[in-house]
Amino acid sequence: MSQRFRRPAYTDPASFDQREGGADPADISQAAHDTAHALVRQGRDSADPEITERFVRLAETEGIEAIAELWAHSPPRSLAGSLWRIYALRAAVQRSPERMSEYYRLGRSHSAPSAIAGVPEPPTAEEMTKLADMILAGMYAGDIDVAFDRAAAFCRVIARGQALWADTHRSPAEDARQLTSKANQLVRTAEELEASARAYRSGTLD
Repeated sequence: MSQRFRRPAYTDPASFDQREGGADPADISQAAHDTAHALVRQGRDSADPEITERFVRLAETEGIEAIAELWAHSPPRSLAGSLWRIYALRAAVQRSPERMSEYYRLGRSHSAPSAIAGVPEPPTAEEMTKLADMILAGMYAGDIDVAFDRAAAFCRVIARGQALWADTHRSPAEDARQLTSKANQLVRTAEELEASARAYRSGTLD
């Protein structure tokens, strides 16, 4: 996969770049659709754990910017758009595993049981990274709709933790507002991933 990509305005897993201009949008949309479906199909057809691992590490070998260039424009309820969101979530965990672990701990302590099973309480930073890998690997070695639902549950727990952090820590008002805004964006991301899961189960996911 080529490394020659423009760096997108990527800052947070809840902030999905919506740039305009450039190549024909129809061509971009078709390319995103084709690459997403080909990637998932190759991973699932191989039934090889090493191939699955390679796809999980795709953002590390190609760069999250390359992933964004492929799929960040895609509709939220699509395979390409959902893949982008899951890769971006994993990248966020890798950037700040300790902080994400704290958000997750807070969120789980105030949540009903989630769709994410087998996670120690409270999760360590290393366990958070493994959790993100597990969710992404589900795209290639498990049920795709379950992977979407797990990612959505992850978003909701993190969002709840962010909101609680903003409410309970003595941070500058602007920092608290930004964190609350990120939490709201993650809830929307969860809703989009849940919509993709429903579409996949009904056979209507693009």
